Amino acid sequence: MVNLHPLRVYRSNENLPATEQLAYKMAQVATDPVAVTAEVTDMVINRIIDNASVALASLNRAPVAAARAQAEAHQVSRHGSGALVFGSTALSSPEWAAWANGVAVRELDYHDTFLAADYSHPGDNIPPILAVAQHRGASGADLLRGIATGYELQVNLVKAICLHKHKIDHVAHLGPSAAAGIGTLLGLDAETIFHAIGQALHTTTATRQSRKGEISTWKAHAPAFAGKMAVESVDRAMRGQTSPTPIYEGEDAVIAWMLDGPDAAYSVPLPAPGEAKLAILDTYTKEHSAEYQAQAWIDLARKLHHEHPEAGDPEQVQDIRIHTSHHTHYVIGSGANDPQKYDPKASRETLDHSIPYIFTVALQDGSWHHVDSYAPSRASRPDTVKLWGKVTTQEDPEWTRRYHSLDIAEKAFGGRVEITLTDGTVITDEIAVADAHPLGARPFARAQYVAKLRTLAQGVVEDAELERFLSAVERLPELSAGSLNELNIQARPGYLVDAQAPAGLF
Repeated sequence: MVNLHPLRVYRSNENLPATEQLAYKMAQVATDPVAVTAEVTDMVINRIIDNASVALASLNRAPVAAARAQAEAHQVSRHGSGALVFGSTALSSPEWAAWANGVAVRELDYHDTFLAADYSHPGDNIPPILAVAQHRGASGADLLRGIATGYELQVNLVKAICLHKHKIDHVAHLGPSAAAGIGTLLGLDAETIFHAIGQALHTTTATRQSRKGEISTWKAHAPAFAGKMAVESVDRAMRGQTSPTPIYEGEDAVIAWMLDGPDAAYSVPLPAPGEAKLAILDTYTKEHSAEYQAQAWIDLARKLHHEHPEAGDPEQVQDIRIHTSHHTHYVIGSGANDPQKYDPKASRETLDHSIPYIFTVALQDGSWHHVDSYAPSRASRPDTVKLWGKVTTQEDPEWTRRYHSLDIAEKAFGGRVEITLTDGTVITDEIAVADAHPLGARPFARAQYVAKLRTLAQGVVEDAELERFLSAVERLPELSAGSLNELNIQARPGYLVDAQAPAGLF
């Protein structure tokens, strides 16, 4: 049975024992030797495949090439054999491999998601945990346990503690979860993991300006940085170095000054001792390369494209009003008050956080492509710009309630659209969840994850290399100690364009 850990701010003179602090309770979850279930094992494999898909598709994008060059500038560190930099044969120190691979996974905004009190991409746990596993010669079973812990703790933090309303970036939940997952992987004791979690949280709290206005390339780097900090935090904790304590509950700590303040009260769900870590099963991946809250809207727009082609013609449309949740309206909708969300010259990172743009293009094209749909020529097409300017969002209390519902059967990330034509006709339709969602029209299963990999690997990887990877990852529980380099995929000869990356300091 899940335990609800009460969380509040404590004055220094209350002397909250370490063992009663949330970071220690998380460490106890990480040290629980409970077995990984078959269903969770299957989903971990799916998500390793998913991460590989989106990383391959981004290998030659500038942020990824830069991060890869940084990692390759750092030699393998002591006490291990190094970790592979994804797409290449280069070995690096594990924290730098976690950095480069984390940027590759995150760059296209195309992997898994979990939304509740806050939002997250829990697949971001995999690069740092895998990098450490490769460096230390861990087994497939060790990696499974570490990833299960990372997902469990990040999802449970996201269920309980909202960061975005305080303008704190969501990776503040990732640093602690990745540190705990590495602790599980290595079989560390609770005291060591406790200090690693504290250090990871302390070093990964940042504002969410990285996701506001003209969104920069740092958006892809932020979770990679959290993963890198998690690796470094574990290293320091293993060397006996302690963390700021209490990191969550202290009167000058995260909750008191960055979140709900001295009167805050949260209940964080954590599995009871001996209870299987199942949180990964609550998460869902993306069929489309865009912010998760746009997934359902892409599916609805492509449906309307076929049913009502006139809705894609700006000369026949008076306005398009999207009724949706508070979060969708204020983060990726017109409620954000970001003029860049309507700017055809905006960056790709900005456009994938603009539901007016995404809905317009999907409505006109009846499809979505991770490159073509963001091309400057596509964004600046006159009929698109004209229709795009007619799309606005509006909060609907019922869709907000469903967004925050804890009942998976009614939790929703969509809404209702009203398209008013110039002749007075009103087209209405709605969607609750994306087609690929577990409760959607076409839920993703292993076949869809593999198909996504094959699609995104076209032209990037030779067929034999792709088949080798798939054979290895589907045998994950049986992979022996020291064989996890098999989970890297090497790009075809001549594909990587690292020489074009600007030189840096290293």
